[in-house]
Amino acid sequence: MNVTITVNGEVRSASVPPETTLLVLLREHFLLTGAKTGCDVGDCGACTVIVDGKAVNACLMLAGQADGRTVTTIEGLATREGLHPLQKVFEETGALQCGFCGPGVIMSSKALLDEIPNPTTAEIRNALAGNLCRCTGYQKMIEGVHEAAEMLQSTTTPATLATKTPATPALAALPQR
Repeated sequence: MNVTITVNGEVRSASVPPETTLLVLLREHFLLTGAKTGCDVGDCGACTVIVDGKAVNACLMLAGQADGRTVTTIEGLATREGLHPLQKVFEETGALQCGFCGPGVIMSSKALLDEIPNPTTAEIRNALAGNLCRCTGYQKMIEGVHEAAEMLQSTTTPATLATKTPATPALAALPQR
């Protein structure tokens, strides 16, 4: 089957077997290895990407389900100007230690901040509930999301709003976390 997605702003296509997951498509066909292969059953969140504005476990979504959709991976967050505020804060504060869970945590956090620019601690905890971390614990991550939210709010202009992941109301076919 042919699959065409817009990934990190670029339209990409590949021919894959029907059982290919979005994670395999991203990692093996598009060489975007930021989303990690962890549990392969949707429990750890290491493979989290954003599909049409929603955090999704890429190991649970078939590549065919992503056909025609917009996908953002961790590789799509940094720009020539620098790291995304979430990446910058997590790096500066040591919110992540080994880094294996990092891309998934950051993508879950980005999806949250795109939807709720100033989330409560409870909302952050809920957004990160599908991301397992064995090294750091979650307090520094929660503090990092709050700090990144402040940074994003202080720098939001019409130009930066255009770089936010668009939300799409027709998400019924997406695997929910």
